[in-house]
Amino acid sequence: MDYVLYYWPGIPGRGEFVRLVLEAGQAEYRDIGLEPDGVEQIETFLNGEASLQTPFAAPFLLAEGQVISHVANILRFLGPKLGLTSEDSVSRDWEHSLQLTIADFVTEIHDTHHPLGPSLYFEEQKTESMRRTATFLQERLPLFLGYFEQILTTNPASHHHLVNDRLTCVDISLFQVIEGLRHAFPRTMETLDGTLPGINALHASVMAFPPLKAYMNSSRRQPFNENGLFRHYPILDQP
Repeated sequence: MDYVLYYWPGIPGRGEFVRLVLEAGQAEYRDIGLEPDGVEQIETFLNGEASLQTPFAAPFLLAEGQVISHVANILRFLGPKLGLTSEDSVSRDWEHSLQLTIADFVTEIHDTHHPLGPSLYFEEQKTESMRRTATFLQERLPLFLGYFEQILTTNPASHHHLVNDRLTCVDISLFQVIEGLRHAFPRTMETLDGTLPGINALHASVMAFPPLKAYMNSSRRQPFNENGLFRHYPILDQP
């Protein structure tokens, strides 16, 4: 099956969570944002000109005549088709719950550099960003990482997978969050490194998965930058 991913070019952003799963499943897909008229094609959908199933924002996926939006929904759709989910429905629901928690986590990470919203540049909300980030690094980041560390530690089947003993979409998503946090807050993440054996094992396991290892070493992997979701501002990285 062919998949068509719609996401903005030049930034990994939320689209990268979908891209990583497509790569892990060795799926054939088009990355519309990287095509010459990609931005125009995305805007056509967002303007309601391409489908009655108008998404609110990218990323969204076109597959089987459906327009599927929101990362968690897209991954819930892709997981069974690409062999990246558990076989039983109870475990799949648990994976989806964890995926939604990651979505909450990602929003809080984004809001460290844009606490007043995306319509203002970082420089226009630097004071608010510093205050928001200080609270995030002291309270929210350890809370989220501690939660996922606990889930990994108490998984009876595997301490480097979140659910059961196989690679799933939610493992890949947590891997991407850790990659992003290491870019955005390298000093802070270094201080926490010794407290995260399960997360570090999961990260290493995902990184070693052959299709993802090949992707990570390819030109298709877009680097983090200060226009995307995970941004490194040294002034904010104060553990």
